[in-house]
Amino acid sequence: MRFQGVQLLQACARPRTWPARCAILPAVSNPDAPRWLDAGDMAFTVEFGPAITPAALHAVGALDAAIANAMAAGALPGVVETMPTFRSLTVFYDPLATSRAVLQPVVQALLDSADGALAAPVQHWRLPICYEGDCGPDLADTAAAAGLQVDDVVALHSATRLQVYMLGFLPGFPFMGDLPVALQRPRRTQPRVRVPAGSVSVANQLCAIYPWESPGGWHLLGRCPVPLFDARRPVPALLAPGDRVQFQPVPWAEFQRLQAAAQGGDIDPATWREAGR
Repeated sequence: MRFQGVQLLQACARPRTWPARCAILPAVSNPDAPRWLDAGDMAFTVEFGPAITPAALHAVGALDAAIANAMAAGALPGVVETMPTFRSLTVFYDPLATSRAVLQPVVQALLDSADGALAAPVQHWRLPICYEGDCGPDLADTAAAAGLQVDDVVALHSATRLQVYMLGFLPGFPFMGDLPVALQRPRRTQPRVRVPAGSVSVANQLCAIYPWESPGGWHLLGRCPVPLFDARRPVPALLAPGDRVQFQPVPWAEFQRLQAAAQGGDIDPATWREAGR
């Protein structure tokens, strides 16, 4: 069921090219109002605007938290789970137990009162990154495209406090924004077959970290030794939507030391969480 829901969500996420099965019901007079979209007979999506913005992220997080609280209180029987994205929230439900017609008024009431209802505290992270040598194969090209020196790109990237918008693509993979304009580049025309785990990458206004080795078409600026996903942890994904991330440059030797210690379980990933924030 989750796989089918993801396919429908992806189909419904393309602005201005709605497939017939993703009809908007009903039409609204307020253009700023959230859109309610069908996603098959087991889900519906609440969409907050056409662009990736902090305001949309806040709205998604607030409604997600409000629904989670309502589910815990037994107020949404039949709801199975929710799936937050950059600018929308999909609600999956058991069609034998409930329906969109029953759920939408309840979710609308939660939406009307959800502002500021984020349940989880925002975490601030300062993650190590190595920009040297093979860690950043696209660093020089990114600098040349921006008309900057490599050291300037390193300084600009590491000085930027990024916001986690969502997790996806791979377990624990954080989509983070917003990059300075000088570092924004379109995706590579030819993706790499293998991107090393820990690679810190940029594409358009976003920055991401690959938790696992995989194919990828983003530009690689450096590598981070911190494990972003561990199924043995109570919460496997280290980062969460709404978190803030800033990178701290480290030399190659320190990167190797941290990577070995992290893989051996000798360093708690919480070490990199900024205290008091």
